[in-house]
Amino acid sequence: MHFSLDELSTYAEFAEKLADAARKETLARFRNGADVSEKSGPVFDPVTDADREAELVLRQMIQKHYPDHGILGEEFGEVAGSSSWRWVLDPIDGTRAFMSGAPSWTTLIGLEYENKPVFGLIDQPYIDERWTGMGANARFCHRSGRKEIRTSGLKNIADARISTTDPLPSAYFSKDFAKAFLRVADAARVARFSLDAYAYGLLALGEVDIVIETGLQRYDYAALLPVVRAAGGVVSNWNGEEPGADDRGELVASASQELHEATLKLLRG
Repeated sequence: MHFSLDELSTYAEFAEKLADAARKETLARFRNGADVSEKSGPVFDPVTDADREAELVLRQMIQKHYPDHGILGEEFGEVAGSSSWRWVLDPIDGTRAFMSGAPSWTTLIGLEYENKPVFGLIDQPYIDERWTGMGANARFCHRSGRKEIRTSGLKNIADARISTTDPLPSAYFSKDFAKAFLRVADAARVARFSLDAYAYGLLALGEVDIVIETGLQRYDYAALLPVVRAAGGVVSNWNGEEPGADDRGELVASASQELHEATLKLLRG
């Protein structure tokens, strides 16, 4: 990769400004009668005015300050750039949580260089929590301040805390994928659901040990990879390949390499 750490640090500072701007749009509508509509598709897929307005603000800021950068967002698609940089945006990951008043939704801001995620930001505005990650530096910011973080490093799956958004075959998992997930959940100590991208922040913080998903899009995970990896975690698809190598949107994030290998083995059956 041909960029300097100073350049990336400048973009990381800008990403924090983007997150602050998105907060103004999302917090004004959270638990305050946000306008909810449904996207077309085989399953319920909600979108709110907060999703749209937040992404519009982020796009306007990026186009003003870095007009040569590309942008990929959930709500308004992709705009190609003339440079190697691309911002990947999900203004509200967890819209179902948002419309239900649960503070587990997040704003995801990722930055890619030549299609590889190099910086990620996970922001939960309502409870004022923010994760950032690049290289080997993962940080968590809360009211008490900012600190370096690491995953739990857990190796034994029997002690693991596992999460997925929804394990039901009627939701994101097919019947076969649901059975595969349950093999891991049965081997783990405890399972928690419906946390969306917030679960990956908890994994980086050392509070969750495994997160398993399928059916994800690029904007769902581009920001997550640098955060989890910077905290010492391991991320791949269900075959151990780089996320995006399959067309099923698979993702497995683990607190250690040993735990990751054990998880993949159970998923494969």
